[in-house]
Amino acid sequence: MTLIGRTRARGIETLTLDSPHNRNALSAALVGELASCLADCAKEDAVRAIVLTHTGNTFSAGADLKDPPDPAALVGLLRQIVELGKPVVARVTGHVRAGGLGLLAACDIAAASTESTFAFTEVRIGVAPAVISLTLLPRTDPRALARHYLTGERFDAAEAARIGLVTTAGDDVDAVLEPILAGLRRAAPEALAETKQLLTARVLETFDRDAAHLTALSARLFASPHAREGMTAFLERRDPSWLV
Repeated sequence: MTLIGRTRARGIETLTLDSPHNRNALSAALVGELASCLADCAKEDAVRAIVLTHTGNTFSAGADLKDPPDPAALVGLLRQIVELGKPVVARVTGHVRAGGLGLLAACDIAAASTESTFAFTEVRIGVAPAVISLTLLPRTDPRALARHYLTGERFDAAEAARIGLVTTAGDDVDAVLEPILAGLRRAAPEALAETKQLLTARVLETFDRDAAHLTALSARLFASPHAREGMTAFLERRDPSWLV
C-alpha cells in the first residue's frame, strides 16, 4: 500500500501524506516511504521545490502508537528535510499533533489554513516532545513553546504563525502559497541550495549536539510506566490515572 502520493507541476513536486486509517500518523512505514520519496526528489534536476501536504482533515496525528517509527529513523527523516538541497514547503489544511509538528518545523516554509489546529499532546500521554525539539527549538518562540509543550493545549493557525511554527496562514492556503511557489520557480536552483544552507545552519548544529541525547530520551520515556498508562488511556478513550 502506497502511503505517499506524488505529483509534479512546473518544477514543484507535491508529496501527499495519504494514510487515512490512522490520520497520517508517523508509522514506521510512512516515515520510511517519505524518506525514500525525498531522496528521489533530491536527485532530480527537474524538481525545484517540494510541497508536503496531506489527505483528509489531519496533516499528521503524530507518532503511530501501534506502529511507531524507530526514534533514530524519525531523527533521520527530520534531518533529511533540513539538509535537502531543495526548499520543502508544508501545506496544511487540517490538524497537526505531536510528532507531526516536528515534521512541520523541519520544512523551510509552512502555510496553514485558518481551519488548522495544533497541539503538543505528548505530556498528556506521559512522554515529552523530545526528538521533534531538534527542529522546533531553533525555530519557534521559546516562551510560547514552553506553554504549549507543558500544557498540551490546542491552538489555532494565527497563534502558530505568531510563534513561528508556520510561516503564514489564511482562509485559502493555496492562494497564500501561490506567490511563494512563484518565487521559488523564479529562483536559480544553485542559489536556492546555498541560501537554504545559510538558513538551516543553526538547526543542523542542534542535530549535531543533541540528536543522540534526545533519541535516547524518547526511547526511555516511551518505555516508561507513565507512557504505558497514558497510551492505554488514550486508546481506551479514558482519562489517565494522574488526572487531578
